[in-house]
Amino acid sequence: MNKLSLIWKTKDLRNKILIVLALLLLTRVLAHIPIAGIDASGLKSFFQQSQFLNLLDIFSGGGLTNFSIAMLGVGPYITATIIMQLLTIVIPSLAEMSKEGGEAGRAQINQYTRYMTIVLAPLQGFGTIRLLLSQGGASVLGTFSPFQWFLTLMSITTGTMLMMWIGEIISEFDVGNGVSLIIFAGIVARIPSNFSFITSWYDSSKLPIVLAFAAMILIVIAGVVLVTEAQRNIPIAYAKRVRGNKLFGGVNTHLPLRLNQAGVIPIIFAISVMLFPAMISQFFINAKSAVLANLATHTIALFNSQGWFYGVTYFLLVMAFTYFYTAVVFNPEEIAENVQKNGGFVPGLRPGAQTADFLSMVLNRITLAGAFFLAVIAILPLLLQNFTGTTSLTFGGTSLLIVVSVVIEVIKKVEAQLTMHDYEGF
Repeated sequence: MNKLSLIWKTKDLRNKILIVLALLLLTRVLAHIPIAGIDASGLKSFFQQSQFLNLLDIFSGGGLTNFSIAMLGVGPYITATIIMQLLTIVIPSLAEMSKEGGEAGRAQINQYTRYMTIVLAPLQGFGTIRLLLSQGGASVLGTFSPFQWFLTLMSITTGTMLMMWIGEIISEFDVGNGVSLIIFAGIVARIPSNFSFITSWYDSSKLPIVLAFAAMILIVIAGVVLVTEAQRNIPIAYAKRVRGNKLFGGVNTHLPLRLNQAGVIPIIFAISVMLFPAMISQFFINAKSAVLANLATHTIALFNSQGWFYGVTYFLLVMAFTYFYTAVVFNPEEIAENVQKNGGFVPGLRPGAQTADFLSMVLNRITLAGAFFLAVIAILPLLLQNFTGTTSLTFGGTSLLIVVSVVIEVIKKVEAQLTMHDYEGF
């Protein structure tokens, strides 16, 4: 309560939070604006029959069940971000622009990402609608005329760009990542309907199942907080230096390496990649080549089945993206160089290359534990359903992970701004 009181008294921080809440409310409004000419009133019950489509709806922020203009959420933007980060590694000119171009170089890469989002939005929109139709949604959505396709894809592209724009504005207020907060808002908005479903489903015979799931939720929350806050402290010593008549250095400190450097981003990236093959396959399901059509049909069934292939692929993708994103956000060579420039060193190691190798080794080892935890949380619903055989009460491990991680990130951002405000007061 003291923190909340302090936030409310800090005018600039209070205004930032209120504006961000208003922008998140605007995303919920967009998620309820239906595309013209489509009666999607029966989609909600249709989505409850498929876990894959339910996951797709969570990722879209709930806009898919309403068949709204924001039915893709920030999905195309995330996909474009993944592609641009991969291209930055592969194409030397983009890598140079990212590293040496400074703020202007990063701004140019962000602009390329926006252009790619405009291209991907209608493609993912077409693939998603075809996916819904192939899963039995034709009985709800009906048939699409060429004009209806044009109107729908234009609406989806516009809604996606609006969501991307709102996400970037939210990020500028520095109270959390805009994309993560939009997904967070979509998950939280589903809580009342989920609670209503549980109360209608519940009777006294199901009490043990409800208690077991409640205990599992608490365990996962505790685990997420523990892993998010866990860090390995690398000791750093600074040699004594004389500048003029003053003595500097001679202190010992530490370099914190987080167990999970990537946060919730690997989960979001992995979901985006898992949804992509089924969407792309929709373009080839009616191909003239029988081999290509059969391959597309098999791919859609494989990624929609929620079977062992889906679980293993999802697990490995989360592991891989955790390592990938950690490599993007943490550069051991750069950290070692900065420590050396400031007169610091890791006791027992030479500054420079040897320190960088040591940091890289430690980071790879602790990232393995963080990546494994994220991957287990991601496939936890599949594991529970296989062991218990219960599909009525689903356990959203991914949703819970995103919610808890985003809340922790927002708390840290707000506390950092409160600290800065205290310094300004002094």
